[in-house]
Order: sequence, then C-alpha cells, then structure tokens
Amino acid sequence: MRILVTRPKEDADRTAVKLRARGHTVLVAPLIEIRFADGPEISLDGVQAILATSSNGVQALARRTRRRDVPLFAVGAQTARAARDTGFAAVKSANGDARALVAAAVDWAKPDAGALLHAAGAETRGQLAGTLRAHGFEVRTSVVYDAIAVSGFPTEALTALKSGELDVVLLFSPRSARIFCDCAIKAGVADRCAALMAVCISQAASDDLAPLGLRVVHVASGPNEEAVLALLE
Repeated sequence: MRILVTRPKEDADRTAVKLRARGHTVLVAPLIEIRFADGPEISLDGVQAILATSSNGVQALARRTRRRDVPLFAVGAQTARAARDTGFAAVKSANGDARALVAAAVDWAKPDAGALLHAAGAETRGQLAGTLRAHGFEVRTSVVYDAIAVSGFPTEALTALKSGELDVVLLFSPRSARIFCDCAIKAGVADRCAALMAVCISQAASDDLAPLGLRVVHVASGPNEEAVLALLE
C-alpha cells in the first residue's frame, strides 16, 4: 500500500522504517513540528514520580535535568522506551491513554509521598493534573515542549494527494486529524482525500476527520503504534 505518515518527523521516520520493512511505499508528511523549550534546570526535589504522556515530553525533560533517579510513569510503551533510552532507571508503563495513566499513578504513588511532575506540552489541557489533584496528589506541570501545527502539506504530499497516488493516511492524535482536515480544505483537495482509507489511533481522532467524509476509517484497538500498524495487515 501507499501510505502517508503524518507524525512529527522523528516519530514518522521510525514508523516509515517499519512500514517499508513490511513492503509498503511510504511518504512522510509531518503535520506537527516539535520544539523543545529552553530554560533553567527543572528541579525534581520533592518529586516522587514524573508523569510522561509522550516521548517528546521525556526527551524535552531530559534536556532540562541531569537526574535520572526519579521514577517515571509513562502513558504507553513508546514513551516508556524513550524514558529508558534517555537513562531513567525506574520506568513503569500504563499501556494506555491519559486515563490509564491516571489510574496507574493512583495505584503506584501515594498522595503523601511527594509531588508528581507532569512533563507536558504547551497544548496540555490540564485534565490529567486536575484528576490527580482530585485524588489528593500535588501535581506540578512543567511545559517542556511545544507542538506547532504546519500551515499546509509539504509539496510532495500535496502532489501525491492531488494525483490520487496514496491509499492510506495514518493519524496518531485528534490534533493531527484536525490539522489534516484543515490542510486538505485549505489546499482544495478535500474531495481527493475522501477516497483515502484513514487509520486512526483513537475514536477521538476518527471523529475529528468527519469534515472530510472519508469513506473508510479504521480505529486502532489500543492507543499505540503497534495497534495502528496491525490494522494494515
């Protein structure tokens, strides 16, 4: 199949390697650019555990602290791998989404054992922190990166969409789905996109594709790359 991968570049490149190894033709077109936030070292004093909802948060935090001894609770397997690769010694994975991470943190941590630090992106809505505070936890939020939406499709991707050269688009977040819709409408290729099969990481991402009226939309069985790629089989 001819597949459009819309993840941020580093993630997209890793996904592309896996897809090409399975015999697919891949075009990488990141819809979000990740920018790490510079600043002073982030203190982990009094922190019992770090909450990481993305691998970008892990990598951004690792640039701002030399400590790797604080336990890190990751939302899923990819984020956990990033934490281990960055040198964090005690890593646990909730193997799910933000709600799964909240449930796991309530089980793994204690409200009176110190604060939880969320290594967050600028787009965070604060729901994770708010829910944990309702359970009696002190939660500190450190915005360590920003995810900037592109203003339009890269030239190669736009050409492929216009000519109908693609079969599938992979969408790994609701925001990516919204950006994809915006770019398609802006570029005048919404009708061409309607012929694509979309594979989405969640129902929320699928719902945000509604303006394009895609004929075939599949939702992964779990919020992770493995589940998304499994649908291509």
